[in-house]
Order: sequence, then C-alpha cells, then structure tokens
Amino acid sequence: MNRSRSLKRCSCDLSFRASVFLLTTLATFSFADADSHPAPALTTPVIVQRLMAANVQRSQTLRGYRGKRVYRLDYHGLFGSHEAEMQVEATYTAPDRKDFKVLSQSGSKLLFNRVLVKLLSSEQEAQKEQVRQELEISPKNYNFTAAGTEHTPDGDFYILEVSPKGKSKYLYRGKLWVDARDFGVARMQGEPAKNPSIWVSHTQIEYRWGRIGGFWLPVHNQSETQVRMGGKAVLTIDYSDYQITGLNRAIPRSPGENSTLPDPSAVSADPH
Repeated sequence: MNRSRSLKRCSCDLSFRASVFLLTTLATFSFADADSHPAPALTTPVIVQRLMAANVQRSQTLRGYRGKRVYRLDYHGLFGSHEAEMQVEATYTAPDRKDFKVLSQSGSKLLFNRVLVKLLSSEQEAQKEQVRQELEISPKNYNFTAAGTEHTPDGDFYILEVSPKGKSKYLYRGKLWVDARDFGVARMQGEPAKNPSIWVSHTQIEYRWGRIGGFWLPVHNQSETQVRMGGKAVLTIDYSDYQITGLNRAIPRSPGENSTLPDPSAVSADPH
C-alpha cells in the first residue's frame, strides 16, 4: 500500500513538474513575442521623409572608408561560355571620390577589359554631383507605394514599391526594404528604368547592404542580364574587409544610411 501511494505521489510530482515546465515554456514564448515590437504603422510619406533625413546625416557623417570586392562574371550564350573574376580594393573619400586598385584578375581578358573594368569607370562617373542627384532616393525621382512590412531575424522592414518619374538610365523600378529602426535601405530588387544597351532584352538586379561600423554599406550584388541574340550574363559582386577611415565627429553619431541607389550601369553586365 505504501509503495502504491509512493508511486502515485511520484507520478503526480512528475506530472506537476511537466506542467510547470510546459507553462514556463509557453510563458517564455509569450514574453518573447511581447518583447518583439513590430514595426510601427507609418504612412509612406513619413517613411520616405525619415529615409531622406537619415540620408542627409550619413552624407555629413561618413567621410571615408575602404574595402575589398570580388567581381565574378559568367556568360553563356551565342558566343560560347566565358567567365572572368576581378579582385579590387576600393577607397571612398567624401564627398565624391572613389578610387580603385585592381589586385588580381583571371579568366576571359575580353570580359575583364570590356565589362569589369568599365564597371569601375561607371561607378566613378556616378560620384558626380549631377548624377548623384539623379540617383537619389527621393520624391523628385520616384513614386513610392507601400507594399507591406516584413519581420525577419535581422529586424523589421518596410517594403516600398518604387517607380521612376522618368526614363533616366540612373533610375530603377522595383522594391526597397527599409530598416524600421534606422531607416536604412537594406535591400533593393528591381530593374533599370531604361534599357542599358540595345543588346540587352532584360536585366534583373538585387542589391543588399549591411551595417558596418554603424553605417549601411553594400555587401552583395547580383544581376542577371538576358541578351537579345541569346544567352545570359550573371554578375556578382561581394564586398568585405571594410574599414571606416573618416568621420565628421561634429555631427551627432547614429547609424548612417546609403543616400543613393547604385548606378544601374555600375552593377549590371553587358557582355558586348
């Protein structure tokens, strides 16, 4: 009898402990959910206004950085299959200077000379004041439409659809993912507003930025270009080893943002 009572007490005790564990686990999940604050509901004009304000602060605060890049280009089509790779050291000096040093190159010399080297020239061209104004993410250049929010392990994002107010070769149509905390553009997906070449039928671009030293800087780009005469060119650019080399300490420090989208011609490959 005593043994039977002991077994019952043990069984009840185990059940009680299991119930406590289950309730504690559920409570933990509940508290975790409660602490995960969703992005506040903001109107599209407010999101754009805060994005632009953060852009101004970034342009005033970030005075220089350097880093490394690896460009990879693969072409398959009418002219056979070719590939090329280029490693580059890039240096930015505010407000409008970018310098590049090619560290190594391999693969097709034609793709290297006719495409990869030209990408660097296009990016330097994009630093000119007039071009930077055309690249700016602002109501002057784009129409903005809210496309929802997205919750990820990296944070919450506002998604905006953007359509260009013109057919400038420096503009895009597509979507932007805007960080809900500091209003940096973390991702862009779209296509150039104007076809970059008569040889190209379609180009799809995805660009990603990451927080580096409190600033949003590019970390990965991929573009796929369909060639009219048949074939496809895939370009990827990976960015690494960033070092912030210049700050304006007179400006209150807070996470910075990228003030413009990249020039489409600087991130898409025309193999001809």
